Amino acid sequence: MGFWLGAWPWRVARCLLVVVFVASGLAKTLDFSGGVAEMQAAGLAPPVLFNVVVAVTLLLGSALILLDRALWLGAGLLAGFLLLSILIVHRFWALPAEQAQLSLYFALEHLSLVGGLLAAAIASQARRAALAVPQRAVL
Repeated sequence: MGFWLGAWPWRVARCLLVVVFVASGLAKTLDFSGGVAEMQAAGLAPPVLFNVVVAVTLLLGSALILLDRALWLGAGLLAGFLLLSILIVHRFWALPAEQAQLSLYFALEHLSLVGGLLAAAIASQARRAALAVPQRAVL
């Protein structure tokens, strides 16, 4: 088995991928009023419900990726969250020029993370398939 199919590189990659989601989910949980204020600023009502749903989505999606259990589902939850946040919060196309540029950068960053989540889901399935194939003895 090659180095990149080993357990450690795969664990490190999953940890690095979800660090931003875990941090945000914990922040919305530990500073609940701050998370609620963030939801209000985004125009989401009721803000308490949205804060709970977002925190659960971020933490559950991250846990599924970290555990490599139904990773595709965790990646889908987080990708859905990112795409919705572009449509709801980072609407660069509808903002004045001075705000549009920063929102565009956030939207592009979110799209890059969606690509990483998709790659992780594909890699998880490919890794499982590769590890399931019995190795032939070399004579």
